[in-house]
Amino acid sequence: MLNRDFDDTREHLLATGEGIMLGKGFAAVGLAEILGQAGVPKGSFYHYFGSKEGYGVALLSRFFSRYHAILDEIVANPQLNGRAKLDAYFAGWCSVSCENSGNSRCLVVKLTGEVSDLSDDMRRQMQQGIAGIIERVTTFIVIGRADKSLPPGMPAETLAAALYQLWLGAALVTKVQHGSAALDAARAATERMLST
Repeated sequence: MLNRDFDDTREHLLATGEGIMLGKGFAAVGLAEILGQAGVPKGSFYHYFGSKEGYGVALLSRFFSRYHAILDEIVANPQLNGRAKLDAYFAGWCSVSCENSGNSRCLVVKLTGEVSDLSDDMRRQMQQGIAGIIERVTTFIVIGRADKSLPPGMPAETLAAALYQLWLGAALVTKVQHGSAALDAARAATERMLST
């Protein structure tokens, strides 16, 4: 039975699959499981998605669209200076990773290694989505340098990429360790990077 929270079957299928894949990954989940949990017939799936890989691309596109929108809200918030925008972004990492240190609520953390080897189309979607995140983190840094809440230093885009990679790595280690030590280390390293 279609979940009443969704009036769009395509969105319902994507939301259902995201929940399952955050627990199991991409390869371990079959279409039958997604369709069964969603209460949607197989023909409907193929009406919206040409294949499981196409579904995966759409799933990542949806995830990054929502993620980018959250970051765009932070960019547009006039009450936050650049440093506060960065702090809000990293606080989001901590809340997502620390609350569920064993189970990620982030498709990037959950699927990065797996889909990069399975599907070029999904890898490209992941690459494009990550580039969008780094672009927005770069904007936080540029704003912070303009309002003097962040010191000058390495090029903003280089710093943004380094920070994103640091936190992504910390989130992956958090999954292994089931603790917050890696994120605490990322926070300390971030403080050093932003103060020089």
